[in-house]
Amino acid sequence: MRPVTEAADAGRKGRRAALVRASALLGLVILAALIPLLGPSAALHATGEAAAPGVGGISLLRAALFAALCVPVGEAFVDRLAAGLPGPPAGPPRSWSPHAAAAGFLAALGLACVVATGHLVPHSLAQIDVGGLYRTRDGSLALLEVDAFLVAGLCALSRRPAVRLWPLGAVIVAEALRAHPGTENSPLTGSVLTLVHLACGALWAGGLLHTLRTLRHWHGTGAGAALLGRYARVAALLLAGVTATGVCSALRRMPPDTVLHQLTATAYGRTLLAKVVLVAGVALLALWARLRLRRSPDPLSARTPARAEIAALGFVVVVSGLLTALPLPVR
Repeated sequence: MRPVTEAADAGRKGRRAALVRASALLGLVILAALIPLLGPSAALHATGEAAAPGVGGISLLRAALFAALCVPVGEAFVDRLAAGLPGPPAGPPRSWSPHAAAAGFLAALGLACVVATGHLVPHSLAQIDVGGLYRTRDGSLALLEVDAFLVAGLCALSRRPAVRLWPLGAVIVAEALRAHPGTENSPLTGSVLTLVHLACGALWAGGLLHTLRTLRHWHGTGAGAALLGRYARVAALLLAGVTATGVCSALRRMPPDTVLHQLTATAYGRTLLAKVVLVAGVALLALWARLRLRRSPDPLSARTPARAEIAALGFVVVVSGLLTALPLPVR
């Protein structure tokens, strides 16, 4: 009788824990969704700047696009790290790439509709000039992103999902080119910086997410600690790449002698400052996880700060989406 009672108690505890995790995840998603919806008005307050109509919706779509990019890139990255481990206890967890590609496709399609109406939010299908997308640079890049996510989804469902990295690379290139139009000073330099920044960020955030999913799938074995250690070593380089390219991009947007003023007086600067604070917090969490991984008797205890790190990275992705939709500071 006692084993049955213990099994029932264990089942109730497991269901309670799952409910707590689901509730916490739902709360974080709702909080993250509020950032692009309420963030523009807070960032623009008393700056004298005016944002484009529908900036909240555009921010949300861009955040969804960036998140959809991180998931499959991170899966491919971590699966490659895990392939070199001696005798992993199981294969990788179930892939989220098809779902991420579908979300990215819908987000890219929504952004393409905005471009097709002259960077305005369409209120009817008649306002969307699909043919006009082929005649502009922004329209061509928006269509490229739509097609790339569609191809990435088909590749994720195929027997060779690794080829999905090629269309995802096209999305990163398109985003880098879109962020730096030809009228900008040295657009090629800016595009290269953005490309490296996006690639490093996607590997960092997506890689950590898939690493934690793999650890859970492997039920906390020694191979899981080895995988976490491998990821941590590469993540340090990715953090350096994100930081270096981010600083260089910010200095291109805001001259050094005006940075301190624009960080508080412009919407772009305020949002950038919020992103910097979040990234600094993420870096501290990553350092905490690395110290636990090295010094703790149980290396897998590093999962606790790593879970907090992935949550903070999710907010970084959302704030990045908001940052791309706000007006650039006057140089």
